[in-house]
Amino acid sequence: VQLQASGGGLVQVGGSLRLSCGGTGGASLHTMGWFRQAPGKERECVAVIGWSGSSPYYAGSVKGRFTIAGDVAKNTVSLQMNSLRPEDTAIYYCTAKRRFTRNYGIEDLKSYTYWGQGTLVTVSS
Repeated sequence: VQLQASGGGLVQVGGSLRLSCGGTGGASLHTMGWFRQAPGKERECVAVIGWSGSSPYYAGSVKGRFTIAGDVAKNTVSLQMNSLRPEDTAIYYCTAKRRFTRNYGIEDLKSYTYWGQGTLVTVSS
C-alpha cells in the first residue's frame, strides 16, 4: 500500500489546516492515523482511527483541537487541525496497518506497517 499525504503548509497561530491521506495499491486497511515529528524530537502519535470510525484516539496535546475522520475501508483519512499552536509545527506522517497486524500499542510506531512521505506543517507566531 502506498500512502500519499497532502495539505500541509504555513499557518499563523490559531489558524486551521486540513491534512488528507489516501492509500493505493493494496488490500483494504484496518487502521489509519497520523504521527508527527518535530525537529530534534521523536515521532509521536497524534490521532488514530479504526475501520469502524468509532472511538478515535487522540494524543492529549491535540484533543479538542484536532479531528480525525475518514473511510478506512476505502483507505482514506483526514486530520482537521484547529487552533494551531507553534508546538504543532512538525512533519506529519500518515500511517496505516491491515487487520491482524501485530499490535505494540496504539502509540507505538512498530504497530503500523505503511507510512506516507510526510507533509510539513509550520505554525508561525
